Amino acid sequence: MTVSSGGLDDVLSRAKRNVAILTAAQAVQGAVSPLAISLGGLVGYQLLGPDKALATAPSTGLNIGTAVGAALSAIILKYLGRKHGFIVGALIAACGAALAAIALIRMDFWMFVAALMLIGISSGFTQKYRFAAADASPSFYKATAISWILVGGIVSAVIGPQLAIWMRDQLPGVPFAGAFLAVIPLTLISTAILSFLHVADPTDRSEHHQTSRPLAQIVATPRFLTGLLCGVSASSLMTFMMTGAPLAMVIGCGYSTEMSTLGIQWHVLAMFAPSFVTGKLIVRFGVERVVAAGLVLLMLCAIVAVSGIALWNFWGSLVLLGVGWNFGFIGATAIVASSYKQAEADKVQGFHDIVLFSVVALASLSAGKVFSSFGWNVMTLITWPVCIVCLVALAALRRNRPRLPRAD
Repeated sequence: MTVSSGGLDDVLSRAKRNVAILTAAQAVQGAVSPLAISLGGLVGYQLLGPDKALATAPSTGLNIGTAVGAALSAIILKYLGRKHGFIVGALIAACGAALAAIALIRMDFWMFVAALMLIGISSGFTQKYRFAAADASPSFYKATAISWILVGGIVSAVIGPQLAIWMRDQLPGVPFAGAFLAVIPLTLISTAILSFLHVADPTDRSEHHQTSRPLAQIVATPRFLTGLLCGVSASSLMTFMMTGAPLAMVIGCGYSTEMSTLGIQWHVLAMFAPSFVTGKLIVRFGVERVVAAGLVLLMLCAIVAVSGIALWNFWGSLVLLGVGWNFGFIGATAIVASSYKQAEADKVQGFHDIVLFSVVALASLSAGKVFSSFGWNVMTLITWPVCIVCLVALAALRRNRPRLPRAD
């Protein structure tokens, strides 16, 4: 975004207002995914027969839905605008939550998978909050805007798992159904918050007259590829271990559902709490170094996880997993956001999120199979080779382009 010096204060003020609204919406609407993640594998395990290999299929449905939502949201946001498109996305979550409750009443496994897929589609819209904030901000404020959107996840981290604990038995005789019914009022609150949003769409800006490069040319650039690789790796590793952790704790080690849910809560808090400072760290130390720090934390997470089965091993590794994801994901998003012009935003963001959440879906599906076949320790060791590849790519990017260029 390019502005004159005289109008910079007004642009920054509008950007901060929209960031505040999107952060509040993220805090409420973002609670839906932690709730679904906390319960998805456990409910799947409960609904299946003797063969439990597909226990994480509901979580996979959630991530497949997110990939579908990334593509669908690009179309809906284009025609309805970001404000009304985000409201549609929130209402889709309400439909998914209602379907999940019905599936639990009927004890229908595949209906529950479909319900979490709908919730995932809604998440695909929510994932666009960070890009909406970045696109509406001056270049120097983009990383900070992305960080503040994820700050809303701190509240989400509390609301989602706590609803799963408080409401899971509120519908007599149908465990977990009450938790999903509690999602419906959450979506209504988020739609009210989003009604105050006033953010321009990329095609409405003066930059639209700029020449838009072909998508293939943009995604072939080293900057985009490195950002995509690091973002996909951080997110898929996080999902892989986060999906498997409740199974390892409850099924593998005999911990209670409450303990595993609280572990996910601490994990989600760790995912978003660093967002207060991540943007500042990127400005101070450079985006490549922050992403590298996140990858190192993911490798440390694997060490803690494989070193024992005490409660602190699970919770500690989940906290490190969350912080590592935060640094890796925010940094990778900032790298991707600096690789395109405003007129190219929709198609690049759509492509990025489709790839991202497709791989994440495969990671969540494989989590159940790997856990059933090889156990928790093997799951943790997969982190190291993936992170090493990303660190090599980051080193090459930093050597060739040591400074983060502006997107304008």
